[in-house]
Amino acid sequence: MADNNTIDTRPEGAAASGWVRTWGASPQAPDNSVSSVEPFENATLRHIVRVSGGGSRIRIRLSNEYGTAPVTLGAARVALTGADHVIQDGSSHVVTFSGRPSVTIPAGAPILSDPIDLPLPALSQLAISLHVPGRVETVTSHGTSHTLGWSIPGDATASPSLPADAAPLPAQAFISAVEVLPDRPANAIAVLGDSRVDGTGSTPGADRRWTDVLARRLIERDGITRYVISQGIGGNRLLNDGIGTSALGRFDRDVLATPGLEHVVIAVGGDLIISFAPDDEETAGFVAMFGGEPVTVEDIIAAHVQVAARARMHGVKVYAATIAPYGGSELYTAEGDKAREQVNAWIRTSDVFDGVLDFDAVWRDPSDPSRIRSDLHMGDHLHGNDAGYGALARSIDLSLFD
Repeated sequence: MADNNTIDTRPEGAAASGWVRTWGASPQAPDNSVSSVEPFENATLRHIVRVSGGGSRIRIRLSNEYGTAPVTLGAARVALTGADHVIQDGSSHVVTFSGRPSVTIPAGAPILSDPIDLPLPALSQLAISLHVPGRVETVTSHGTSHTLGWSIPGDATASPSLPADAAPLPAQAFISAVEVLPDRPANAIAVLGDSRVDGTGSTPGADRRWTDVLARRLIERDGITRYVISQGIGGNRLLNDGIGTSALGRFDRDVLATPGLEHVVIAVGGDLIISFAPDDEETAGFVAMFGGEPVTVEDIIAAHVQVAARARMHGVKVYAATIAPYGGSELYTAEGDKAREQVNAWIRTSDVFDGVLDFDAVWRDPSDPSRIRSDLHMGDHLHGNDAGYGALARSIDLSLFD
């Protein structure tokens, strides 16, 4: 039997666990995000997300986990979108919660929608529209630079296109996951990461993060399907809170609670960059955004071991990515680069992981290994561009996930 006491019509051999996550975004408080949604009232929030794998039914997960008061949704809809973000005819569906079209999300809690009979092709774009009739002061959101969203006055959930008064949103508000009932065997790869996972430097709205490109490569293969879930937060670190809850702190919620989870990738390098940042006026303001004491190479290694151990308790495979160069950036120091090389040497030679994604080897400039190749970064010597993220994705041996 499937959810909602309906007959399970999935084909024989579909994922035994049922639901599999196909898209995700780690929730953040508005005061620890690089971008956030300002207080608003009586507005529709419409976001466009590109899913990884497809399925025959979907459900969405919303979050008020950092809210200071309950949030009431007056209406919600999901739909497939085409060119210019116009809703595809016949694809718009009302979202319900326990059979009702409206719901109040308690402060500090997430909520899951009822299943929706919307066949969702792999790699398709999904519009999620939420009407919030009351005033919301504290918006649980995900600060990002790669996706698209808008605020529209009133209830515009059923609007097939964006009206003229739609205003761009700087972050994803409330939405934290899309899950599907796959129509063939499938499972999820969850990537725990920082801004290089969240796609800072990639073209907004073009889905060119390395996780997006990896998803495309995996979907193009025949056989069992792997859905790639990016759980990156810009500025995030393994051990300390600051911009987003620390990766160790959010690991259970953002990764281990992923339906259909089979693989975990650790790709967090912010600890080193912040801990060894220059002590000068140019960087002081930025570094001040991060809390906690500086960490050592030994601390970072221990954190990786912790993540791997916690993942294996759930029977999943664990991979680690080496930390890519950042020479030439305002945050670079020789001490930090030495620490980075020490952590990378340990990742490459340790028997802790089921495999290694050697992103350092892909990005480093042969003439100066402390720097990213000039054609692969966005201009800040720290984050990738579309070509850089594509190179990371194409370097991954897909057989690691078999």
